[in-house]
Amino acid sequence: MSTSPDSFFPTLAQALRVLAPGDVPASNAARAFNLQLARIDKLKTQLDDLDTLGQTHRVELHRWVAPLQQRQRQRMRDMALWLAECLQVKTLSRLQHDTANDALCRLAQTLAAEGDKAMAALHDQHSRHTLAQKKQAAADALRAKLEAVLGEPLADTDPDAPVEELLRAGMARWREAQDAAQARRRDKKNARKARQKPGAEQEQAQAQQADADTQLRTLFRQLVSALHPDREPDAQERLRKTVLMSEANAAYGRKDLVTLMQIQLRAELADPAAVSRLADDKLAALTLLLKQQVAELERERAARQQRLAAEFDLPPGTVTNPNTLKQSLLAQVDALEQAVAQLEHDLEQMQEPAGLKRWLNAQRSAPSSERANRDPDDYC
Repeated sequence: MSTSPDSFFPTLAQALRVLAPGDVPASNAARAFNLQLARIDKLKTQLDDLDTLGQTHRVELHRWVAPLQQRQRQRMRDMALWLAECLQVKTLSRLQHDTANDALCRLAQTLAAEGDKAMAALHDQHSRHTLAQKKQAAADALRAKLEAVLGEPLADTDPDAPVEELLRAGMARWREAQDAAQARRRDKKNARKARQKPGAEQEQAQAQQADADTQLRTLFRQLVSALHPDREPDAQERLRKTVLMSEANAAYGRKDLVTLMQIQLRAELADPAAVSRLADDKLAALTLLLKQQVAELERERAARQQRLAAEFDLPPGTVTNPNTLKQSLLAQVDALEQAVAQLEHDLEQMQEPAGLKRWLNAQRSAPSSERANRDPDDYC
């Protein structure tokens, strides 16, 4: 059995939609207006669903992933401390001693990056380069790369600025360059348009846009006149009008026709059926505003999906939805369980001198792809 799209959006679509009088079929302009209302309502619901999805997934991460991460950190800490003890024993060869020292530094550096001060001290005790020196070396390398890409020095940043500050400065400079280039392209495009004589279709579109902006401005001014809190003697009513006025200002700033119309209804400033009496040309102008709002909501939906994908480390191109987040969570849990099991196995193996030597020899013979992820000190 088919269901009308409007039945899914009772609050917005039914309150603001254009209703045809009696048994007369709705005009094309009315149907187009109602369709955009339904799309806006659906998009707003999807935005709310994305917010809820993000909050729910954060709870699930804390429930399942955080305990495993804590176990992993503790096992890494145990291994670093055990390697520190083993380095005091004279039974290791020079190569095994160096391998144990390198492994200790990698573990300690990882834990220090998460705020473990004891591991930071342990790293600096065993590494030829302190964490501060490594951080400065990384910052210097990043500065050189950024300046090479930008083609100019980051003169307004501290020479000893940390990596995070350099990244912010570099990205800000890059965005400025991109914005400037985009502005130049936009100016050229506008200049070409200005030299061209507008056709009949373009003139009609411009007139419709001007009509839409005029109707939006008129609606906003009516709200300002009726809701201005300074004209209200009653304290409680003044507070209510202050809230509505604030909402109206924000809505007008983003050309949110729907919210302005909703405020008008909430404040009982308009007949709900008034929109149904508008002429088709006026409805077409309002529909243009609704289409622009739909486009803005679609951009916001895409942006929120991207932010959630980045926050939860989803693979590039993955759409954020309940299924992809669930699969990501299962993969994280599985990977962490395997990592913890491997650490616990290695720790057990390292308790015996022969097992420790086998483990150290295995570290040296690890594939080059694994060695590539090690700390630079490993190859000094």
